[in-house]
Amino acid sequence: MVGSTHSRIERKIGQLKPGSLIFPADFRGMGSDVAIKNALSRLAKNEKIERLAHGIYYLAQEDPKFGKLLPSLEKIAEAVARHEHIKIKPAGAYALHRLGLSTQVPMKQVYITNGLPKRLKVGKGTIIFKSTTAKKFAMKGAISSLVIQALEEIDPTDMILDRELSDKITDLLSKENPKLLQHDLKLAPSRISDFIFKSYLKDQSSHKAK
Repeated sequence: MVGSTHSRIERKIGQLKPGSLIFPADFRGMGSDVAIKNALSRLAKNEKIERLAHGIYYLAQEDPKFGKLLPSLEKIAEAVARHEHIKIKPAGAYALHRLGLSTQVPMKQVYITNGLPKRLKVGKGTIIFKSTTAKKFAMKGAISSLVIQALEEIDPTDMILDRELSDKITDLLSKENPKLLQHDLKLAPSRISDFIFKSYLKDQSSHKAK
């Protein structure tokens, strides 16, 4: 049965596109969990697939110039979310980077999730899922919800934002649907909603008055 499980898994992996992420649960029904894990472990040892982290494997994609390509932490995080049927949103320093408010790519990517907390070590990087309240996933604006997550990292009550950063945030919020922004502000922490009002909405109101 073990050999049969290994052969069936190897055949299925051979049908996948290079760059595919692989999870043990993808092979349920082909053998016991132990047999599946052992088969994947052997395939990784024989360099047929790459082991990225505990329970996550990868069918390597080759580039003529750069050789073996590995998936980004973002791609891995999104694949794990799909696999576990959970929602995730960038948080902390990674939210700042996604918005273009920070040029530094964090080696530790943090996401809030409606699932269980999780920490995955992938090479030199780390993916962290932090469980959060349903309120944060009730935010609707693609931009405003991310800005709110980023401002929680900066914490405007403890830090005077430089003018350039403040202007970038204002520019981002100007691209959001006003109704979605108002909706999300009702769900944001008071210190964040106060900051956005003072730095953006107050100016908008004064311009309309003129």
